[in-house]
Amino acid sequence: MSDVIHAFAAHSAGAPLEPFEYDPGPLLDNQVEVAVTHCGICHSDLSMVENEWGMTAFPLVPGHEASGVVAAMGSQVKGLKIGQRVGVGWQAGSCMSCPQCMGGDHNLCAQSAATIVGRHGGFADRVRCDWQFAIPLPDSLEAADAGPLFCGGVTVFNPMLQYGLLPMHRIGVIGIGGLGHMALQFANKWGCEVTAFTSSDSKREEALQLGAHNVVNSRDSDAMSKLAGSLDYILSTVNVSLDWPVILNALAPKGKLMVVGAVLEPIPIPAMSIIMAQRSVCGSPIGSPTTIAKMLDFCARHKIAPQTETFPMSKVNDALEHLKAGKARYRIVLENDIAN
Repeated sequence: MSDVIHAFAAHSAGAPLEPFEYDPGPLLDNQVEVAVTHCGICHSDLSMVENEWGMTAFPLVPGHEASGVVAAMGSQVKGLKIGQRVGVGWQAGSCMSCPQCMGGDHNLCAQSAATIVGRHGGFADRVRCDWQFAIPLPDSLEAADAGPLFCGGVTVFNPMLQYGLLPMHRIGVIGIGGLGHMALQFANKWGCEVTAFTSSDSKREEALQLGAHNVVNSRDSDAMSKLAGSLDYILSTVNVSLDWPVILNALAPKGKLMVVGAVLEPIPIPAMSIIMAQRSVCGSPIGSPTTIAKMLDFCARHKIAPQTETFPMSKVNDALEHLKAGKARYRIVLENDIAN
């Protein structure tokens, strides 16, 4: 295996990705190197390429939904073996010593190392991470399906776990896209009554097939008003502003609005709406290695998989344009065709 990693990188904000080679240097004692077979494309990759968040270092190799096999291991790696199938998500490392890490919340570590922030990701033939963040794949999960679970999947799974979702609860999911279509499947198999919110009536049948019991057009004020006080949880997966007072009004007393869509504008919260009904608004980022492993096991047990479209990695710019145009149904996966 060559010491040089072959990849695709953006060299400036919004620029097309170009073939790129780099020497990653010696493998650290606590690291693994994963030979990438597939890598999902997340909207966060697009945001990083366009530097929407102001934290991109160029050249940037995107990709944080990688699946593949362990190709090399440092001397301190535990619990993994060469050739084992694993996945790597948004997080590539943490300090392993702060209260959050020691409490099992590695995803909340203030010194968390993101796979594509200041380092190169999985649009490549190989990618590196600390061994704790290379999560083994269950045998029954296809590599092409696994990648999107490592970001999009755990982003919606983690709040369900963290905020106490139970089978008797009623949950609404806003947005039937890359995140929402997985949330519907999770919530249905969790045993909940699931309501899908969508602004497109064309997604109604698909939402029902994915696990929704009810589908409501979020632009239909009459339909929304009939939901008042009926839902225990609402999970918002969209990155656009909504009619937040109406959304909050759909929550039952003690209901929770869980926000995982990165809305750039502040969310206005009417104080009396949350005070009088003891409602709350909360957020959630990805999930810890243990949570990711639980999610993968849940997916394997219940035969949950993202709906994907596959592009060869050499056609990464076509894939990004497909995503940017809003045509993805619902996650795009790159299949590695780079010779290493």
